[in-house]
Amino acid sequence: MPGTKIAEAQRREQIIASAYDLAIRGGLRAVTIRDVARKGAMSTGLVIFHFRTKDRLILALLDAVLARTTTLSIGPDIAAISDPLDRLVALLRQEMARLSTEPNRNRLFFEFWSEGMWHRAIRIRMQRELDRYRHAFRPMAEAVIAADPGRFTGVAPADLAAVAVSFIKGCAVQSMVEPNLDVDGFLRAAETLLAAPSFATPTDALSR
Repeated sequence: MPGTKIAEAQRREQIIASAYDLAIRGGLRAVTIRDVARKGAMSTGLVIFHFRTKDRLILALLDAVLARTTTLSIGPDIAAISDPLDRLVALLRQEMARLSTEPNRNRLFFEFWSEGMWHRAIRIRMQRELDRYRHAFRPMAEAVIAADPGRFTGVAPADLAAVAVSFIKGCAVQSMVEPNLDVDGFLRAAETLLAAPSFATPTDALSR
């Protein structure tokens, strides 16, 4: 029945929320079936009914973290910016601000990344979502290059998209180690690098 399915979905979300709270405070090692049940004021049997094993619960938690971390949303304000480079910088500003506001979630994200070195299912999920996030920047990167091909000679859209994402992830990392990070200052530095005139290649320099 529809009502039953909704109730089950809500219960799953409650369980994941309890697991998230435990992980934020004590890391992934703090997430156990028993402690999640206690945190959510429910029975261990109910947690097992929905997720069967701790491993499946951890993967569901990972999916929830990724959904809030690697989902790119381009709003109408950004889409309306006519200059491709200005549009890309505005998106960088949005993503840096968004990810830097939750350093605890970033810590959990990178803990999952570390865990993925030994856990194949975690590694595959994270790589897939990070690839998807980076790929979402590619159309904007293509527009930037097409608008100024001379400046971006030899730069592939995939590489420009990867650089944009590296700025964003770098800001997320800094927000963990520097709680009072000046995100605007970080962005200004990134903008300066993106707005800098193209550098001569070693071959060009030798030919002068």
